[in-house]
Amino acid sequence: MSIFEGFLSAPETLEAFGDQAIVAGMLRFEAALARAQAAEGLIPPDAARSIAASCRVELFDVAKIVRDSACAGSIAIPLVRALTEAVALFNADAARHVHHASTSQDVVDTAMALATREAVALLDADLARAVQALLALAERHAATPMLARTLMQPASVTSFGLKCAGWAAPLVRGRSRLHAAAGRALQLQLGGPVGTLAQMPPAQGAAVRRRMAQELGLADPGGSWHTQRDEWVALGCELGVIAGSLGKIAGDIALLGQHEVGEVAEPHEPGRGVATTMPHKRNPVASMVALAAAQRAPQRVAALLAAMVQQHERGLGSMQAELAEWPQLLRCAHAGARALAVALPGLQVRPERMAGHIASASTGLPRAVADEWFSPALAEGAGRIALEQVRALREWQPPQ
Repeated sequence: MSIFEGFLSAPETLEAFGDQAIVAGMLRFEAALARAQAAEGLIPPDAARSIAASCRVELFDVAKIVRDSACAGSIAIPLVRALTEAVALFNADAARHVHHASTSQDVVDTAMALATREAVALLDADLARAVQALLALAERHAATPMLARTLMQPASVTSFGLKCAGWAAPLVRGRSRLHAAAGRALQLQLGGPVGTLAQMPPAQGAAVRRRMAQELGLADPGGSWHTQRDEWVALGCELGVIAGSLGKIAGDIALLGQHEVGEVAEPHEPGRGVATTMPHKRNPVASMVALAAAQRAPQRVAALLAAMVQQHERGLGSMQAELAEWPQLLRCAHAGARALAVALPGLQVRPERMAGHIASASTGLPRAVADEWFSPALAEGAGRIALEQVRALREWQPPQ
């Protein structure tokens, strides 16, 4: 991660995909594999206990494992070697059963699913906070008159509450799609034409897979998905859409917060958004982070789509590209959600500025035109629609 990416990422997401966390996830896979195989009579229970006892990330030199992965071509290879050595120190016979009937991609994909589950939960929590803040603003300012803008120019009177409800709607739908996509994508990886199915009897292999999925809290895919990346990348696409929806909100807030507009402002706190030489300036930092995320996410999604072209039963280069891009996409999406979740509850709304711009836009127009497009009654009507939308969004359920 570069020095410029730190403030464009939420620290929890950085930690979820950090070296320590990924290696810990891989070790969780190995412990679950050993326990499940012992339960199905494929390895001795004593060996499973020894393996599971050694699957503690604090016992390993994570930095060395990462360095060694450059030569090995996979983080799993030095990890399995180090785990085998650790188990052999206390139980030489058990060391023979480490990573039995599994593949390097099994352990890596499962660790990434575990990390992604954590990151998606963090993202979802911040999206929920942003939605609640927007719905509260929509209710509070349901009939607060403001100018609508089309093609960047004054259009007619609407209400700020209706604008906030419009901001919230894609996030409500996005959360629902995120839950559905994550439910399909967050699966255990185990087996395939190489590895598990070739080394375990089919019935026992399926039972091992079910046991592992249950222990790790992941879905049982009913098979392997080594080069079947559709559900995984579909989740990535939803993350990109969410980043774009957040960017739209941030862009509107930034435009409404320009000095010459001044209809809203991000919350002020000491040191936030200050300039190096202009003490009067307050930069919209939350909008900046969410906009940066929206601009970076499409490239990450495109890279995931390109990496779907994986050769035969194990991709060469494409799988590795996906692994590198995936955390970047989660970081983008969560950074945008976190920034707005923090800023929106304290958003400063300035109805007097909104009213002033309505008056300015209607000045000099024929009375009939001004009455039609700038009447206060338009804001009242927009307010009723806003409250209806808020009720609908609070009760929204995805179509069956």
